[in-house]
Amino acid sequence: MTRKKVSLTYITNDSARKATFKKRKKGLMKKANELSTLCDIQACVIIYSQYESHPEVWPSPLGVQHIVSQFRSLPEMDQSKKMVNQETFLRQRIVKAKEQLKKLRKENREKEMSRVMFQSLTGKPLQGLTMIDLNDLGWLIDQNLKELVDKIKTRKEELAQRNPVPVPPTPAAVPAAGDHALNLNMQATMERQAFGLSNMGNTMQRPSWFTDMMNPNEQMAFGAVAEVLPFGDQYHHGLWSNNPLFP
Repeated sequence: MTRKKVSLTYITNDSARKATFKKRKKGLMKKANELSTLCDIQACVIIYSQYESHPEVWPSPLGVQHIVSQFRSLPEMDQSKKMVNQETFLRQRIVKAKEQLKKLRKENREKEMSRVMFQSLTGKPLQGLTMIDLNDLGWLIDQNLKELVDKIKTRKEELAQRNPVPVPPTPAAVPAAGDHALNLNMQATMERQAFGLSNMGNTMQRPSWFTDMMNPNEQMAFGAVAEVLPFGDQYHHGLWSNNPLFP
């Protein structure tokens, strides 16, 4: 069971105020002892009240004097850095309450203008609105449109990451039809040149007797240099004397 939130106001009833004082004082002493033990720090408590003639101190008068002397040795700026009194505490509470009230008013105004905007979408005319209402309504519409644009942009980026667009090949990677024909012509020319070099090599490697046969102007000699005769007179010897083709 959760505790009921206590209102931080002065308790007007004397008996209730005295009971609350005793209960809270005991709890404060307990918390100071726990804080000092768990965190190993120096702490003290001095309580003055209308219900007791002497102040109540914790942990002891000597311990309180030692801690108070250390505190007074600090500069004045450090002494009052986090120190508040009742008036300062109330001022801080008032400032905090005003900020919370301003926030709630803004939220209520946005809800009110949102209701007017949705009613106008159903066909209800915008009547009875002041200039301030129209300005607030325009600001709310602009904010909604901005949120929609941002959501659409984010959604498109997510879809682009999930389904990337394939990159088309560069023009250099696909040869053109004219370039393909030029490559074929160059290949054929190189093959013909290679074939001619091969025939040339075969010609150079032919035997000497085949070369002599293909050169009839050169006379074959046996041991001496014979007389070179015309082509028609070389065959007028006994081997061809009975041949009717050579009278």
